[in-house]
Amino acid sequence: MSGVRVIAGRQPPDLRLAGLALATWLSALAGLHLSVPVTVAMALLAAVGAIAGYGYLSHGLWATPDRAGGRSNRADRAGAADRLVERHRWLVIAVLLGVVCGAAATGARMVVRDAAPIAELVRERASITAELLVRDDPRAVAGATGRPPVYLLSAELTWLRGPDQQRVAVPARILVLASDPAWRGLLPGQRIRTTGRLGAPRGGDLTAGVLSANAAPVRVGQPSWAQRAAGSLRAGLQRACVPLPDEPGGLLPGLVVGDTSRLDPAVEEDFLTTGMTHLNAVSGSNVAIVVGAVLLLVRWARAGPWLAAGLCGLALVGFVILVRPSPSVVRAATMGAIGLAALAAGRPRAALPALSAGVTVLVLVDPELAGDAGFALSVLATGGLLLLAPRWRDGLRRRGVPAGLAEALAVPAAAQLACAPVVAGISGTVSLVAVPANLLAVPAIAPATVLGVLAAAVSPLWPAGAEFLAWLASWPAWWLVTVARHGARLPAGTLPWPGGATGALLLAGLTVALLVATRHPVVRRLVAVVVVAVVAGTLPVRLAAPGWPPAGWVVAACAVGQGDTVVLPVAAGRAVVVDAGPDPGAADGCLRRLGVREVALLVISHFHVDHTGGVAGVFRNRPVGAVLTPQWPEPAAGRGLVLAEAAAHSVDVVAGAAGWRYREGGVEFTVIGPSRPLRGTRSDPNNNSLMLLATVSGVRILLAGDAETEEQRALLDDTAPGGLRAEVLKVAHHGSAYQDPAFLDAVRPRIALVPVGTGNAYGHPNPAVLGRLARGGARVLRTDTEGDVAAVLGGTGLGVVTRGTPPGRQP
Repeated sequence: MSGVRVIAGRQPPDLRLAGLALATWLSALAGLHLSVPVTVAMALLAAVGAIAGYGYLSHGLWATPDRAGGRSNRADRAGAADRLVERHRWLVIAVLLGVVCGAAATGARMVVRDAAPIAELVRERASITAELLVRDDPRAVAGATGRPPVYLLSAELTWLRGPDQQRVAVPARILVLASDPAWRGLLPGQRIRTTGRLGAPRGGDLTAGVLSANAAPVRVGQPSWAQRAAGSLRAGLQRACVPLPDEPGGLLPGLVVGDTSRLDPAVEEDFLTTGMTHLNAVSGSNVAIVVGAVLLLVRWARAGPWLAAGLCGLALVGFVILVRPSPSVVRAATMGAIGLAALAAGRPRAALPALSAGVTVLVLVDPELAGDAGFALSVLATGGLLLLAPRWRDGLRRRGVPAGLAEALAVPAAAQLACAPVVAGISGTVSLVAVPANLLAVPAIAPATVLGVLAAAVSPLWPAGAEFLAWLASWPAWWLVTVARHGARLPAGTLPWPGGATGALLLAGLTVALLVATRHPVVRRLVAVVVVAVVAGTLPVRLAAPGWPPAGWVVAACAVGQGDTVVLPVAAGRAVVVDAGPDPGAADGCLRRLGVREVALLVISHFHVDHTGGVAGVFRNRPVGAVLTPQWPEPAAGRGLVLAEAAAHSVDVVAGAAGWRYREGGVEFTVIGPSRPLRGTRSDPNNNSLMLLATVSGVRILLAGDAETEEQRALLDDTAPGGLRAEVLKVAHHGSAYQDPAFLDAVRPRIALVPVGTGNAYGHPNPAVLGRLARGGARVLRTDTEGDVAAVLGGTGLGVVTRGTPPGRQP
C-alpha cells in the first residue's frame, strides 16, 4: 500500500506509441543521408524482424510458463513481471514497424528525388524551362552592394523541358535562386513558369536540384483564396508596423505570423544567444496562445468540452490561414491540435500518444521534416511540456510555491531543457540565461501575439485601428527585444559546446542521464552541489575573461596556419571574410570562435592556396552572400577551387577591380588596388592581390593581401598624399621582406596585424619589417605567437585583444 500512496493522483505517461514515432523519425533521418538501396534494405530487414517477432508473440513462444497456483504475493509479482516483459516485447515490434515505415517512406521519396531525367540535367548543369508549384514564401538574402538581393524559394516541380525540348513530369522538389524583384510577391500555392540553369543540391534532404532562375516568373493561374486572404492580412500587418521603431516593428510580424523580412539581424542574433529564437517564427507557442485566448473565452461562457474544442479548432484553422499553411505552420498546428484532442476527450493522458501519432504521420507525409530543426524543436518542446512540466509544477507546489508561479517556472524550464540539445547542435553553445530570459519574456508573449493577430485581422477594413493595435503590441515586443539584448550581453551567458549532430547527441544523452539519476534524492542533492560548484568556479573566470570575440571588435585576424583569414563584423553573427586560409577546418574554427553564422561577402585577395585552401570551411553550415575575387586568374588551381565551391552552393562570384565598393551594416570598403594589372613581377598573383581600404565603426583598416613592393609602389603613385593612412594595417604577405618602406610610412598604422604560421620555412615575418612598424608607433600582433588577434574600439579608444589576453590593452 505504501507504493500506491506514493504514486496516488499521478499516472505514468502512456508511451505505447512513442517507440513507433521515434523509430519512424530516426529511420527517415538516416534515410535522407543514405542511398536508396541501403534505405530499402534497412526497411526490409526491419520488416522481417517485425514479422518474426509477431509470430513469436502470437504463438506464445515468448510467453513465460505459468507459475504454480495460489494467490500469493509472489505469484502476483511474477505475473506483473511477465506482463511487463510482454509489453516491452511489443515495444520492440513497434520500433521495428517504425523503422519500416520511416525507411520506406523516405526511400520512396528519394526515388523521385534521384529520378534519372533530373539527375542527368543536374550533372550537366543544363538550362531548362520548368513549371513549379510554390511551397513556401520567398526568402530574401542580401547580396553585395550594387547587386539586388537573392530570393530563395522552395517549390515542387510540375514539369520541365531540357535542351532536347523533351517534356519530363516528375513531382520533385526544387530550390530556386533568383534576383528579379518579381519573385518577391509570390504566394505559396502559386503555379509559375520560369527558365534557368539546374545545379546540384547540397544533399541531406529531398531537394532534387537548385534552379538559378535568370528571368522573372510567369504566373500560371491564381493561388487559392486562403493564400490570397493570408497575403492581404500579412501585408496589412506589415503596413501597420511601418510607423513603429525598427526593432519592435521588425519583430512583431515575425512573432505573430513568422514574417521576418524586416527583423533586425542584431535582434535575431540576440534571440538566438538567449534561447528565445523560437519566438521569431510561428511555432506551437503561437498556436497555444491564440487557441488559449479563445479557450478562456468559451470556458468563461461555461461551454462544454466538445463545444470548446470545436470553437478552438475554428480559431486554429483561421490562424493557419493567416500565417499560411506552409509545412512549418502545419507542423505547429498539428502540435496544437494534439492538445485540443486531449481536451475534447477529457483525457490529458491521451496527449502523449497523440503527439507520437502526429509525429509519425507528419514524417510519413513529409520525410524531410525528420531533418528539420524547427520540427525537432516543436516536438521536443511539446514533449517537455507534457512529460516534465506537470511533474516539476507539482513538485514546486508541494514545496510551497504558489500555483501560478510554479506553472510559470516549470513551463519555460521544461521546454528549454527539452530543446537544449537541438539549440546546442545549431549554435555550438549552451545558454545559461535561456530559462530566466524566457521566464522574463512570458508576460509579454501573449499580449504581443494576440494584439498582433487582431491588428492583422482588422487591417483590410480599418487601417487606423490596425496601426493602434500594432502600437499597443509594440510595447510587449519592445520588452522582448530588451530582454534578449541584455541577456545576450551577459559575459557568462553562454558556454561553448560541440556543434552539429555530435554536440546535440552528447547533450541529449547527458540530459536523459541526469533526469533519470535525479529521481533519487541523494543523486539530486549531489547534482545540485556539483552545479553550484562549477558555476561558482567558472563564473569569476568568465566575468574576468568574457571570451571571444571581444566586445567592440572591428577586425580580427585568425590563427589558421601559414595563411590569411581576416574578419570584419557586419552585425551580430554576420561578417565579411577576407581570405580562407590553407585549411577548411581552421577557417571554420575561426568563424565559429567569432560567432559568425552568416558570411555577407567572402573576399579572395588572390588565388594562392594559403588564401583559398580553406574555402570549404567558410561555406560549412553557413550561408555566403557572394564571393569577390581578383581579375587576375592565376594560379588556376586556387581559382578552380573557389569557383567550384561557389557553384556547389549556388553563390555568385564577382571579379572586382579598383573602385569596387561594398557597404553593409557597420562595414564599408573600397577596392584600391591593383589600379592596373601588373605583369612580369617577382610574383604576379601576389602583386595583383585585391587591396581593400575599409571603415568599420569609424576605424580605417587597410587589408593589403599579399601585395609586394611592385603593387605597393604603384598604389603610392596613384594615391593622393594621406590617402593610404589607416589606423589598422593587415601586413601584406605575412610580413615578408618584400615591403616598400615608403608604403609602410604612408599607412603609418597604430595596429599592425600579421597572419603567419608557426615555424614556417619562408622566414616570415621579416624582423626588419616588424622593427620598422614598431618604430613608426604600431603595436604589432602576430598570429603565430599570440593566436587569434583583434583590434577593438572601446571607451578609451582603439585597443588590441588576443585570445587569452585581458581586453582593453592599449597600443
